[in-house]
This record gives sequence, C-alpha cells and structure tokens, in this order.
Amino acid sequence: MTIEEQARAQWAALMGGGGAQDRTSGEPVAAGLPAPAGVSAVSGRGQVTLRWEPVPGAIGYAVHRAESRSGPFTVVDHGGGDVLAVPHGPYTDTTDGRGGWYAVAALRTVNAIGPLSDPVPVTAHPAVQVQGAALGTRVAPSGPYGGGPSPAVTVTVGAQGMPLHRIWQEMVGSEHLSHLLQTDTTGGRPIGAELREALRRVHDELGVRSVRAHAILGDDLAICRDDGFDFRRVDEVYDTVLSLGMVPVVEFGYMPGALAADPSATVFTYRGIISPPADWSRWADLIRAFTAHLADRYGVAELRARWRFEVWNEPNLSVFWSGTPADYWRLYTEAARAIKSVDPQLRVGGPATAAVGWIDDQLQVDAPVDFLSTHVYGTLPLDLRPWADGRPILWTEWGVTATHGSAVNDSVFAAAFLLSGMHSAAGRTAALAPWVASDHFEELGRPQRLLHGGFGLLTVGNLAKPKFWALWLAQRLGDVELPVTVSGDGGGSLVQAWASRYPDGGVGVLVWNSTLDQSKTAGCTELNRRVHLNPGLPGPHTLRLWRVDAVHGNIAAHWQGEWPTDQEWASLTAADVLPEAAPARRLGPGEQVTVDLPNPGIAFVEIRPA
Repeated sequence: MTIEEQARAQWAALMGGGGAQDRTSGEPVAAGLPAPAGVSAVSGRGQVTLRWEPVPGAIGYAVHRAESRSGPFTVVDHGGGDVLAVPHGPYTDTTDGRGGWYAVAALRTVNAIGPLSDPVPVTAHPAVQVQGAALGTRVAPSGPYGGGPSPAVTVTVGAQGMPLHRIWQEMVGSEHLSHLLQTDTTGGRPIGAELREALRRVHDELGVRSVRAHAILGDDLAICRDDGFDFRRVDEVYDTVLSLGMVPVVEFGYMPGALAADPSATVFTYRGIISPPADWSRWADLIRAFTAHLADRYGVAELRARWRFEVWNEPNLSVFWSGTPADYWRLYTEAARAIKSVDPQLRVGGPATAAVGWIDDQLQVDAPVDFLSTHVYGTLPLDLRPWADGRPILWTEWGVTATHGSAVNDSVFAAAFLLSGMHSAAGRTAALAPWVASDHFEELGRPQRLLHGGFGLLTVGNLAKPKFWALWLAQRLGDVELPVTVSGDGGGSLVQAWASRYPDGGVGVLVWNSTLDQSKTAGCTELNRRVHLNPGLPGPHTLRLWRVDAVHGNIAAHWQGEWPTDQEWASLTAADVLPEAAPARRLGPGEQVTVDLPNPGIAFVEIRPA
C-alpha cells in the first residue's frame, strides 16, 4: 500500500459510517488537489510546529505522522472529534507521540482527501519534569506558573491597520427559545428569567447581534390548529428576543406533530419531532404562512436587513432527521421557495449539517441558496470559500466539543480554543456561533449541578465561565486591527496574538497560549511561554493587564460542589468580574512588555498614552 493509500484508508475509518456524519458513507474520494508544498516541521519544548503552503481549492488540511519515512502515516489525533483537519497552518502538535516524520494532505471536502506531501523529519525535544511530574529531564520551576524557565516568544506589533472583524458579535446559540418563557427553576434559579438575562448579557457585554436555536416549530408553541396556523406563542418568543436587542436566526425545525409523517420519531427530552412531513404542500404552506406573519409583524425591510432563515438542523445525522437525504433536499427546496414567495430578498440557506457534511451538495439543489451553513466541533472552522461561490459562510454551531457534560466546556482550555477559532475565521467567515449562551439547557435533561460541563458561556446563575471572559477581552480590542509578527518557540502556532489600535493612538493586544490537543485540557507546564511584546509606541504610556488562566477569570477555582446556598450565590455573583491582574504602571518609550503565559492562558495588554 502506498503512502497515499494508507492516508486515504485511515481517513475512511475516521469519517466512515457511524461517525461524525452517519448519513455519509465516508468513503474518501480523490480530491483532485495537489499535495501541499513547502512543508516544514520545527521542534520546540513540548511541541512541534508545522507549516506549509496553501493549496488553492482546499477547505482544510489533515496533518499525518509516522515513525519512519515509509510509514504507516496516521492523522494526528488531537482528540477534538468531528473532523481531524485544520483550515490552515501553522499547526502545533503537542500530543505525546510528536516527532518522527510528518506529511500534510489537502481536503476538497471532508470526504475528498488529496495525496500526502513529501514527508519531513523532526526530532521532538525531550520532555521536562515539572513540579515533581515524571516527564524526563528536570528543570527548576520559574515564575508564578512553574514549569521551569519558559521558552521565549516575541510578539511585534506593526503599524499598517485595517478594520477589525468582530466575528464573535454576529451570532450565538441557545437552547430552544420557548425556554425564555419557562417559569420552572434549575438549581433554585428561574430558567426563563435567567436565559433572558444571559442573552441580554452577551448582547450588552459582547456585542452579539443574533441568536440561533432549535425547535421554533415545536408543539410547545402550538403553531398548528385545525383551522390553520397560530403564531401567538412564537410572537411572545421573538418579541422577547428583540426586546433584548437581538434578532433570531429562524431555524425551521422541528416538525409540528400535526404535519409529521411519524410523530413518534423524536430527539431530546423535549421530544422534537425529526420526521419529514406527511404532506409536502402542507409543509410549504406552514413556511409561507410563518414567513408572511413575520413580515407583517416586524416589516419586510427589517427581515431583509437582519434576519436569516435556515432549514433544519444537522439532517446528515439520523438522530436529527428520520427521512432520507433526498427527503431533506425536498424539505429544503419547499421551504426556500416558500420563503422567497413572501419576498425574494429574504435570505435562506443551509444545509446546517454536522461536521461540514453535504457542503458540495447544497449548491446543487434547484432552490435559492443565499448562504452556506454548517457545524464543526473540536477544531477550527474550515475554509469553505472554495464551495461558497461568493456566498456568506455561517458556522451556526461551533465549540470545543459536541459532548454534553464534558468538563472541557467549563475550562480555560475552551476559552483559549474559542479565541483561536475566532481569530482564524475573522475576515473569511460571516458568523461563528459558540454553542451556547447559557447553561439553562435541557437537550439531555436539565443541569444537576453548577459546573456540570454545560455548553454555555454563562452558568446557571449567569456566572461567567472562562469562555465568556475570553470574548469579553476580545471586545476590548480597538476597531483597527494591526499586523503582528510572532516568533520563537511555538510563536504563531502555540502562542497567537491579535493586535489593535485605539483612536487615541494606544494599542490593545490579545495574546493566548493554546493547543487543539485535548489531552492538555488541564494545562501543561511544558507549554508555558514567556512572551515579550514590542508594541512599537513612542512616548510614555500606561500599561494595564488582564488575564484568564487557572487563577484568573476561572469560576472553577472558586467553586466545587453541587448547588450554592443563597449566601454562596451572593458571594459568587459579587466575584463575577474580571479585575486587572496587576496594578497599572507607566511604560517608557519603546519599552518591551514581558508576560508569563501559562498553557492554557490568555492575557490582554492595553497600552494607552500616559
């Protein structure tokens, strides 16, 4: 078996039936793309950084590793699930098996993988022992985070600016929106009121403009009646969203029981019906009536300007769609035509698939498509521009994991991962929606404890997790993005930076230490780095610093247990701020700023004229 055949066979196993796309055979096909050129691998402490030249037409790249040049080559598995590919280099391999020989393959779709590049060798640095851990050669702890003398990374800020794309502001996910009207409690906290407050907070503090959720056609909103359709409960939901300053992304799903071919086919504890309609014309009538009602209530101009319509959720997973793929494309076609019959300028798209599935099929349907939408978890959003034909690309779900109740959801690792994705996607993607705003979420049952691994940016009780603080710091960036050069051990791969200019001439720089390797979710002192920041500013300035790490902006450092008492809730709420990590100080002309950055860890450096 050739090296290329080895790679394709392994990709088949990773993407095959029963995996991330259980309605796709997963049998890989030739991508029709060349192997990436210019592949290099450079070893540093605890990591190997790979770089390669972009391949025109590629949506992503799969990094492979082998013990010898002749293979067998296997995809580097960083534990994220879904699709083990990244949209671009550089890529940092921090897994325990790093080193050996590396090769890279380009993807045209997630099932179309190209040939491997020429393999390149690298010798991994020896592991180090930190604070008594058995990792090899011992080095002395250094700094507040330990791990020995941290390798240096230098961040140099340039001067030529461009508008900064605040991609996190476009969209966030939520539990089904009828939850906004819920009067029950979880952990003694009022569900509806707190979900409303969560959406208000992501709007007011993070600038988020729209919210996407499932089940707006669910039977709890009583849309279908014997004599037609009734949208009064939907009005309550959407009026609430609008009152919070946001607009809904209208995800048409799940199927009302009165229309379903099989009402017994359901998903989640709230029993969303995943069946095709029994009568296709009745489905089209519903979508047309629903859209016309929104146009009458909120105005066609408003819908044209800010609203988007998406058809269903993850139909390439049998858990979410009991019909065939052909049934889904008919569902989409009927819905898209019904929406456009109300007003041709309303925006509709899909396929809202899991794991970047079916993107090559979406533009083949004989129906309007104004945007492409899909989902991925555990990796950075791939670059779908080769398939979009100029249309906006909306990642309407995205996150560090698709696993309910995973501790990584509450971690600093997830916060740094969030910044890596936002930084990667900014400027090439219209929306990247974290799944979800609030831990008031009941897909598989309501939360049983405060820190239970929920998907939310905010806990039950609306306490900020590290993920929220990461975006809160991103929101502090100025409106002019500045170029950065990041060099040193892991510079540009392990350690990344996002720099900006303020109207007063000062700069704000967000820098983070992050890997996709989920075996490092609890942190890895081998990967700690000392960052030297050269802001390039004349004259004296005032330096301010914020952090998110194990001891800053991390609610898990302050709470262990089930649910807080009233007194504990009060204490946690009072502590729900991100204070500066050190007193502000004067910074001299041309002075370098040095920050010890743990892995995972985030720092925001703000430098303003004194």
